[in-house]
Amino acid sequence: MNDCCTNSGCACKPNHAIKCSVSSCANHCKSEQYCGLDSIRVGTHECHPSQDQCTDCLSFQEMR
Repeated sequence: MNDCCTNSGCACKPNHAIKCSVSSCANHCKSEQYCGLDSIRVGTHECHPSQDQCTDCLSFQEMR
């Protein structure tokens, strides 16, 4: 198996423009701290976010 894989075992090409440390996401390249997606969606759960904790990666997919 390639060292650079998603947690589900699929081939993962790290996108060096998207740093990520969420190893429980299926899009996370586990050998590097990057996302394997070409792009991500960022959203919020607040009407008027004022802190980074108020934002979310809407591209997150739970590792199965």
